[in-house]
Amino acid sequence: MAATYTTPKLPLTLNTADLPAPADEAAIRLLPTPEVATLTGPQGQTGEVNLVIENDKPVLFVSLGKADKIITDTYRQAGGKLADWLLKHPVSQLGIDADQVEGAELAAFSEGLLLGAFRFERYKKPEKSVGPCTITVRSTGKKTEISKVVAHTNSLVSAVNLQRDWAHEPASEINPQTLSERAQELAATLGVKCIVLDEQQLIEMGAGAITAVGKGSKTPACMIVLEYAGKGKGVGQQPVALVGKAITFDTGGYSLKDVVNIQTMKYDKCGGLNVLAIFKAAVELGLETPLVGVICAAENMISGKAYRPDDILTSLSGKTIEIVTTDAEGRLILADGLTYAQKNFNPRAVIDMATLTGGVVTALGRVRAGLFSNDDTLTGQLFQAGEVTHERLWRMPLDEDYLAQIKGDDADLRNSGGKEATPVIGGMFLKQFIEEGTRWAHLDIAGVADVPRDLPYSQKGATGFGVRLVIKYLEGLE
Repeated sequence: MAATYTTPKLPLTLNTADLPAPADEAAIRLLPTPEVATLTGPQGQTGEVNLVIENDKPVLFVSLGKADKIITDTYRQAGGKLADWLLKHPVSQLGIDADQVEGAELAAFSEGLLLGAFRFERYKKPEKSVGPCTITVRSTGKKTEISKVVAHTNSLVSAVNLQRDWAHEPASEINPQTLSERAQELAATLGVKCIVLDEQQLIEMGAGAITAVGKGSKTPACMIVLEYAGKGKGVGQQPVALVGKAITFDTGGYSLKDVVNIQTMKYDKCGGLNVLAIFKAAVELGLETPLVGVICAAENMISGKAYRPDDILTSLSGKTIEIVTTDAEGRLILADGLTYAQKNFNPRAVIDMATLTGGVVTALGRVRAGLFSNDDTLTGQLFQAGEVTHERLWRMPLDEDYLAQIKGDDADLRNSGGKEATPVIGGMFLKQFIEEGTRWAHLDIAGVADVPRDLPYSQKGATGFGVRLVIKYLEGLE
């Protein structure tokens, strides 16, 4: 197999040990702004770091901001800011007393550290480094509990950062073929089943939507299917199906994107990469719930073979689709992926993730992802998981009235309903491929999968949004 990959290596490592700390280990103290200010002087925003020598020992005071504004994510933000500070200052050993934070707060702070330390610099000339830093979480009576928190965080964030690493890779490195090779290699490492349905197999199956999208590229579309049997009492149960959009590059096809909007289209594969990262985390965390992953991979290009506006496609479900715009390709590949997952695996729930519409960015900005669902219980579970992980969602409507916008003239459906309610129309289109009785949710992550500026625990670029959220949802099923 040609493709190989390496897990991104962070300049920070996180482990646990007993108190007391050695004399040469700097200490971390997390305090609200007023308390920090009495020790270090006036403080600014959450995560501001001040180095103070206290009893001949270096202490890093990290501000948590105003006491009445502190939430769990404040600790995550503080961790991210501290990671950024550590990448610029030569500190080799740090310790934090776990007695100063609760379990959820420690988990959030640890996540922030490891998320904030991620950098994608594979193609940059190496710069002078300050050296690696080891951060030790120390405790007295809570050693087992703390060890579990840190181990969980290491596994979870390792998966998120792998997603971010692959998301940053350009289309010259990751196309449908090389993505399938990477997925097979990862699956072999994890010990999960993985098959790849190539273009010819998809054509023979009748998956005319995904194959049409991929026709314009030299690397044709494929469908990557993963299976995780679960653990313990989960073995033999109905799986949760995860379906992801992996457009490895999106030109818009003949409905060509302009010079501004074609930038960052390497991130159009983030939904599919989420599926891979969730599998990695689920296996390493030993989750009980069985999983099925269906990654719909294609490259939306222009050529003499590419599909066109006015083409009529026959999807795997048998429904026909009239093409209004070739730049509404994500819903086409997902339509076949959703059908495949339902027909072959009888899932207890189906969750699809996709950078589907620019309209969801207009509606919700860079803060929340759009949540569309036909099931109130599933909606509540995902929404709550999003609040806990701070990968927040907002439920969007799916009223039947919207269906009129995508009724086809010469086919069953149109793949676009014009400029009105575009994220809703995207969700409504996908709903037409959900079988009666199937619990389904669609996460439109177009506004949050990548960001145009640095955030407290995510640099500009891929965020891995959705991985921590779905893992929290799956843990809630156990």
